[in-house]
Amino acid sequence: MSVQQTMKALADPIRREILNLLKGGRLSAGEIGEHFAVSGAAVSRHLSVLKEADLVRDAREGQFIFYELNASVLEEVLLWISALKGESEND
Repeated sequence: MSVQQTMKALADPIRREILNLLKGGRLSAGEIGEHFAVSGAAVSRHLSVLKEADLVRDAREGQFIFYELNASVLEEVLLWISALKGESEND
């Protein structure tokens, strides 16, 4: 995981909202796009950035691509932030 890629991905409010949506389970790109007033191409680009940062995974099923959270990377980011704050895993 590149911390720089992860932080870049998390810096955008639309990408953070996409991650929020995926908390509830996997969604297709179309289902994700329904929540935003941006073009399908823009949603696709946001999903690509999240995928490059390894924050989401995708799987093709027929004509659809479904996205889901990659919780392990999110856990690594949280541990890193906790370490910066001086918190230990046992706190």
